[in-house]
Amino acid sequence: MIGVIINGVAVIVGGMIGLLFKKGIPDSIEKSMNKAMGMVVIIIGLNGIITNMFSIKSDGSLHSSGELLLVVSFAIGTLIGELLKLDEKIESFSGKIEQHFHIEGFTNGFITASSIFCIGAMGIIGSINSGLTGDHSTLITKSIIDFVTAIVLASSLGIGVMFSFIPVVVYQGLICIFAGLLSNILVGELLTQVCMVGFTLIICVGLNLMANLKFKTVNMLPALFIPVIYNGIMKLL
Repeated sequence: MIGVIINGVAVIVGGMIGLLFKKGIPDSIEKSMNKAMGMVVIIIGLNGIITNMFSIKSDGSLHSSGELLLVVSFAIGTLIGELLKLDEKIESFSGKIEQHFHIEGFTNGFITASSIFCIGAMGIIGSINSGLTGDHSTLITKSIIDFVTAIVLASSLGIGVMFSFIPVVVYQGLICIFAGLLSNILVGELLTQVCMVGFTLIICVGLNLMANLKFKTVNMLPALFIPVIYNGIMKLL
C-alpha cells in the first residue's frame, strides 16, 4: 500500500500548490487555462486509444481492433449509468459539500481530476505489482505525473482536484489488496480493452474542459466493466 499512499499524497500536495497559483489568476486567464488543459487531456486520451487500439503488422500496415466492443461498452454502460442516475447522485453529493463548506466549483474539479487520475493502465498495473511483489516503482512514476497534473488542474479548477485523492487511494488500494486475484484477470487483451474504454472517457473529460460540452462522464463509467463481462462470457462459451 506504500505506493498507493505516495500517489494520494502527491495529488494532495500538487493540489495545494495549484491552489496557491489559482489565487492570483484572473477569470479570463483561468478560462484560457481550462481550454488549454482540455486540449492536453484530449491528447492524453488519444495517445491512450492509439496505444491500445492500434498495432503495426509485420508487413508495416496499421491494424485496429476493438471498435465494436467500444461501441457496445459505451451504449450499454451509459444506459446503465443513466438508469442508475450516477451523475445526479455524484453531483448531489458534491453539491452538498460545496454548499456546506462554501466551495464554489468543487464538483467540476473533483470529477475531472478523479477521472484523469483513476483511469489508465499505470494505476492498475502499478497497484497489482505493489500488492503482489512490493514493487512500487510504477506507482511512484504515476505519482510524479499526477503531482504535476494536480498542480495544473488545481490552478484552474480549484480545491476539488485536491480531494480526488480519495477515489485514487480507494480505487488503487482495493486493486492492491486483491492483487492476487486481479493479476490473473486484468492482463493481456482484457487490460487493453479496459484501457481503450477508459481513455475514451478521458477524451470526454477533455472536451468538457475545452468546449464545455457537458458530457455526463460519471454515467459513462459502467462502460469500463463491459469488457470484463464480455471476456467472462467468451470464456464460458
